[in-house]
Amino acid sequence: MGRSDFSADAPANPPAAIKRLGQNFLIDPNIVRKIVALADITSNDDVLEIGPGRGVLTDALCKTAGRVTAVEIDPRLHDYLAERQAEWPNLTLVLEDALVYPVESLPVGTIVVANLPYYISTPLLFRLLDQRDRFPRLVLMLQNEVADRLVAKPGSSDYGVLSVMAQYAAEITKAFRVSAQCFRPRPEVGSAVVLLRTRSQRELSPEEEPKFAALVKAAFAHRRKTLVNSLKDEGYDQSRIIGALERLTLSPSVRAETLSLEQLIQLTRGIRSPA
Repeated sequence: MGRSDFSADAPANPPAAIKRLGQNFLIDPNIVRKIVALADITSNDDVLEIGPGRGVLTDALCKTAGRVTAVEIDPRLHDYLAERQAEWPNLTLVLEDALVYPVESLPVGTIVVANLPYYISTPLLFRLLDQRDRFPRLVLMLQNEVADRLVAKPGSSDYGVLSVMAQYAAEITKAFRVSAQCFRPRPEVGSAVVLLRTRSQRELSPEEEPKFAALVKAAFAHRRKTLVNSLKDEGYDQSRIIGALERLTLSPSVRAETLSLEQLIQLTRGIRSPA
């Protein structure tokens, strides 16, 4: 989901929403103000907006930031916004799929502000976090249940791969919920805005990080099983798993969803990669 509605001075006849693209246009100016305030943008900042839609958030960003790059996949909406290009001299409007747009080409220090289309929110989030040295913070509109997973703590049903990997990369705050009434058409799911402040210091080395990601994925692959059995089923050596757990004073019957981020990092260092 996640697109923006038009302002009063926008061209007439804005394009209708396309359901398969997850288009639900934000129409509440108060939510726009809260998003921009949360992003803490100054006139010196570069901003990446994903899914500008009809441009209400784009307009607010262009009035606040130094430079805005807006990536829109829908040619109709791209053309609609292009009609207003003269209003936004600091806007670079891009017709592109955000999943393939070269975000690595953006300046270091770029702030991401986006109403993410919900059907691509998780892969897009991971793609942005892979470039976290480039993006000091991200303010994202997400499906409420995805926001809950991002901030979930060990022991909760929402805690899983997304929670661990996102929290490894950033400090995450669920800032506020957004009513379905703030969109047209109204979505069938709840929404929330989250703030991610990316971590400048990495606890794991570049060589260790892929091993950590693989272990976390394997650990949660079989949620009903113990951690030992889930990792064993994914190719890890059982004796090394048990030995690593013993060194961490953890029971061999422990389950992945009870382990903290720090414990999973320590476990990565104590277990050899799968054979």
